[in-house]
Amino acid sequence: MRPLHRVLVTTLRGLSWLLLRFIRLLSVFSRDPPCPDPPLDPLLLIPATELAHKIRCKELQSSAVVQAYITRIRQVNPALNAVVCERFDEALREARNVDELVSSGTEDEKTLREKYPLLGVPFTVKEAFALQGMPQSSGLLSRRFVCAQSDAVVVSRIKKAGGIPLGVTNCSELCMWYESSNKVYGKTRSPYNPQHIVGGSSGGEGCILGTAGSVIGVGSDIGGSIRMPAFFNGIYGHKPTADIVPNDGQYPIDHGCRREFLCTGPMCRYAVDLIPLLKVMAGESAGRLHLDREVKLSNLRFFSMEHDGGSPFVSPMDKELVQAQRRVVEHLEKELGVTVQQVSIYNLRYSFQIWSAMMSQDGEKEQSFADLMGDGNSFWPFWELLKWIFGVSKHTLPGIALALTEKMTQWNVRGNEIMIKKARSLRQEISTMLGDDGILIYPSHPKIAPRHHEPIAMPFNFAYTGIFNVLALPVTQCPVGLSRDGLPLGIQLVASHYNDHLILALAQYLEKTLVGWMPSGSNKGQN
Repeated sequence: MRPLHRVLVTTLRGLSWLLLRFIRLLSVFSRDPPCPDPPLDPLLLIPATELAHKIRCKELQSSAVVQAYITRIRQVNPALNAVVCERFDEALREARNVDELVSSGTEDEKTLREKYPLLGVPFTVKEAFALQGMPQSSGLLSRRFVCAQSDAVVVSRIKKAGGIPLGVTNCSELCMWYESSNKVYGKTRSPYNPQHIVGGSSGGEGCILGTAGSVIGVGSDIGGSIRMPAFFNGIYGHKPTADIVPNDGQYPIDHGCRREFLCTGPMCRYAVDLIPLLKVMAGESAGRLHLDREVKLSNLRFFSMEHDGGSPFVSPMDKELVQAQRRVVEHLEKELGVTVQQVSIYNLRYSFQIWSAMMSQDGEKEQSFADLMGDGNSFWPFWELLKWIFGVSKHTLPGIALALTEKMTQWNVRGNEIMIKKARSLRQEISTMLGDDGILIYPSHPKIAPRHHEPIAMPFNFAYTGIFNVLALPVTQCPVGLSRDGLPLGIQLVASHYNDHLILALAQYLEKTLVGWMPSGSNKGQN
């Protein structure tokens, strides 16, 4: 490392350390509510596919299931602020309609299963998606009175499959930050420790799933917005191969190259629900992912990389996360008899720079993040930052900072060209390494769920997830237990394009043989 570069890196990390300590000092004076009690109602501990089966077979009533989830949300939401608008009366009415349909006997169980694979199952939706009659502000204050007049495509498909929406969940401002807090609804708190973040931008969704207030949900991901909340809340999330699940009906909707990077996908408490929900969300395109193909895991090739190689922009990897990943590797080698190859992919250390360059490669052709922040009005990031300092801005600091970063990135034309070339090379390298029978195990994030506001001191840590958006690779986020402090641990499983079935099969295997979702307080001090 060159001396000047070493000085810059040391200075950058020193400033981040000071800012982090200052934020933690302020957090001493914050008053967060206590952690919610673990779920006790057995109806809350059944996977969605099993719920649907029991409802179709008249073993359970949808109205009882929906009521159990409504009761749970009412119990935990005052402390967590995950569900920002509910439709409980409508959901109960729809559940009673399901019960009447099943009890009428007009259609047998097989017919009901084919037509309604999610019959009577409650679900929640990220507020950025259109759910008829619900708000769709995406955390932008100027859109606080916008109400969806119809359903997003994926929401419509889940409803047609028999799912019953309970309401919409919180996100970050314009879905571009990894803490779910905004000027419309405020901040969402972790069910594992309310002093910690839930991730973003699908943070409210991850939170309500993690605390058993929902069983399946809808999220979207352009830099890790499904996978980071899934990681921080101890659940499963899947970013599909690009261009499989339609993004239509969410705000903001990206165009051009960014549309390929934005992925809509399932968020679930149980791995067994990922494939059925993904099939519904993808519609006819699901066939391109070979989701019904049998996977023999012992015949696959496995690779593991424990950190990004040393990016100066990203925090060092937490030791507990490294240990958790090693436990997964040891488990696979022992139980499946496979060899997990340790790899070092050099260009992954440029993940943040590559993501930024790829997001800005269309330049003036794309609507900028600053344009979206203005929502039709002029938005000057430097002026808005000054207003924020004096407490008169209508925007969050992360949103303003992102608009500033976007401006600076666009000025670095030569640097962007270099990083775009690295992206193409990296995509080819990983795709070739994995082929059609390989899985890469990779960290979800360098840190266990931080405390509120701490991401400001480490803004580029999302690079661990964001890189796979611009490479268009499918990724499944898996929980792998709890830390010594009772916070979720997790890993990412990465496959080559259109090989989603491999990593989804591995997620189900790990859930059965190692560990899956764990309620808060269930396993402190396991390490």
